[in-house]
Amino acid sequence: MNIKNVTENRKARHDYHILETFEAGIALSGTEVKSLRAGRANLQDSFARIDNGELILYNMHISPYEQGNRFNHEPKRARRLLMHKREIMRLLGKTREKGLALIPLKVYFKNGWAKVELALARGKKLYDRREDMAARDARREIDRAMKDRAKQSY
Repeated sequence: MNIKNVTENRKARHDYHILETFEAGIALSGTEVKSLRAGRANLQDSFARIDNGELILYNMHISPYEQGNRFNHEPKRARRLLMHKREIMRLLGKTREKGLALIPLKVYFKNGWAKVELALARGKKLYDRREDMAARDARREIDRAMKDRAKQSY
């Protein structure tokens, strides 16, 4: 399988508890595809919502294509995501639960088609983030100590 990563939303894993992930296609115009292939996209502050039975991605920024002249696209336009109807209805039911949101994690090309990895996520509280940071620091200290011990044994 031929997969080329375009952009990733690193802050999403810091701000949200990821419960489930999904893959969706994106409906794009020609200059958007060219700009994505050049890696000029940003997922920061973007989210997906279900409107009138369609899955729509908001606030994803795709920079205008340099050679796009007058046919260039609007950078932050709402883009339709492509999923099966039953999957969209399932997501609609889950997002109606309190505190759940659809957050894009990354954009990539899979066999030539632009795809988005969506996450069903719940926002983290400040204390959750602090716990994660403390656990990460502890893990880093343990790894460092193990590495030092391995060096001393030689």
